[in-house]
Amino acid sequence: MNITGTTGLTALLGSPVSHSISPLMHNEAFRLLGLDYVYLCFDVTEKALPEAVAGLTACGIRGFNLTMPDKNAIVPLLHELSDAASMIGAVNTVVVENGRLIGHNTDGVGFMQAARDAGHDLANKTITLMGAGGAATAICAQAALDGVAAIHLFLRSTSRFHGRMEALAERINRELPCRVFLHEHGDETALKDALAESFLLINATSVGMAPHTEESVITDLSLFRGSELVVSDVIYNPRETLLLRTAREAGLRTFNGMYMLLYQGAEAFRLWTGHEMPIPEIKARFFT
Repeated sequence: MNITGTTGLTALLGSPVSHSISPLMHNEAFRLLGLDYVYLCFDVTEKALPEAVAGLTACGIRGFNLTMPDKNAIVPLLHELSDAASMIGAVNTVVVENGRLIGHNTDGVGFMQAARDAGHDLANKTITLMGAGGAATAICAQAALDGVAAIHLFLRSTSRFHGRMEALAERINRELPCRVFLHEHGDETALKDALAESFLLINATSVGMAPHTEESVITDLSLFRGSELVVSDVIYNPRETLLLRTAREAGLRTFNGMYMLLYQGAEAFRLWTGHEMPIPEIKARFFT
């Protein structure tokens, strides 16, 4: 890859970001298509985000991705939100147009395509979703839009995102056929009942992410016994979290966050460059 005076800058902002495979994916796609762009990672905390965004914008960045913990903190810094980002209240992709920062959210689309890639049609199904952050919100909204029948959503009442999730649930229940039910994280009875009627369990929290790989959102493994539940984790480092490993050992079908990463990244790539990411080549190179 040749870096020139005209090379366009794209990036990932978050903390931590050292584990991310996004630079490999995007830079290989740029190379394959002969596009004069580069993708870098910057470890940026919520506190440092305003200053980092101002500096990158001043330097002419074309766009950037956000990962935890910056997906929500970025929203007040933007000039405009896409319809999906406005509904979700979190942003994972920013496009910079003439100094204006436009926020998008491609996480939900990425997850739903990943589920289809794993062979699972979620239309008219009931799912259980753990989490209240940006990824959880995006998945909840997109699943409802894509025809999921019901969503059991587990989050802490003390979460700073509880009000946002409550508002999203109310909007979905008011405007869409999908029903969303909010439960307190840690309510084992509610969790047992929710999993008993669910097709899919999704961990959309950071629990189990490297380096804390011996943690899991499910501590009572009896919940998996005799179940036909499908279990998914948005985490992709490690590729098999403790949650997925224990589910697999219990005989359940699982899939991780790798293809969610691929498809949300492909949409960001299109927004920045106007070109479609060469998905078959990227998938073969980094996701097998």
